[in-house]
Amino acid sequence: MSAQAEATLELAARARHRRRVRRAVVRTISYIVVIAGALVLLVPFFWMVSSSLKELKDVFAYPPVWLPIPPQWRNYLDAWRAVPFGRYLANTVFVTVLGMFAELTSCTLVAYGFARYSFPGRNVLFLILLSTMMLPYHVTLIPTYMIWRNLGLLDTFDPLVLPAWTAWGPFYVFLLRQFFLGVPRDLEEAARIDGANVLQTFAHVMLPQIKPAILAVAVFAFRGYWNNFLGPLIYLNSMGKYTLTLGMYLFMGGVNEAPQWHWLMAMSTVLALPMLVTFFLAQRYFIEGISLTGLKG
Repeated sequence: MSAQAEATLELAARARHRRRVRRAVVRTISYIVVIAGALVLLVPFFWMVSSSLKELKDVFAYPPVWLPIPPQWRNYLDAWRAVPFGRYLANTVFVTVLGMFAELTSCTLVAYGFARYSFPGRNVLFLILLSTMMLPYHVTLIPTYMIWRNLGLLDTFDPLVLPAWTAWGPFYVFLLRQFFLGVPRDLEEAARIDGANVLQTFAHVMLPQIKPAILAVAVFAFRGYWNNFLGPLIYLNSMGKYTLTLGMYLFMGGVNEAPQWHWLMAMSTVLALPMLVTFFLAQRYFIEGISLTGLKG
């Protein structure tokens, strides 16, 4: 081998080595930035858990006590007994399950209609549907309240659940529609040849193809109903119908009562656990459902 060829090979090897080093440096910096960002985001959660294990006088102590010694585990039991959280948990589960079912059913049907059926004004209606995402919730708050008041449905769970049957989540409809557009029409045609009707094709052929999107919408819907505070605050008056988020507000105290911050943090931790468990169990489908949105138009 000539000297020139050896020099060329050496230069190529050095170039590959520099590229590997550059990629390693970039990867290391990326990991450092991501870990640092994650730690910053975890500070409030860690403070919440830490405060739930403190005595009331130590919650706002300075300098902060990050690791209470000894931890006050009885705060969880005391908080649960101070307010009828068993009843509030049942109310929250009732509203969440009904709301999720209604939202998934209505949004899936509407998205399928926009994706597969041609009718006059389809694109205009879909554009109007998406434009409602730019309308602040507070703009419709008072008119919506007056509608439910005139219907005589205040202090009931109906205002929290019934709107979900109207496919009121335009983002969910958009996400599901994009997935429906990515399903080949050959599958539907094959189902029709085999004798399946529209509902059978929808339920047994189309829905299994968009499982990631359905799970992503389910996680979003679960988070929305489980953490909903404004809706119960506006429409529920009887304490027996309170949800968990509204029940925790009782720990803020009255005019002559001090807020029970340690109990509030304890129940906030309990309220956050189902969301964390749900996300970690469904994170693969959830991330897939979000990342693939919009690939088909």
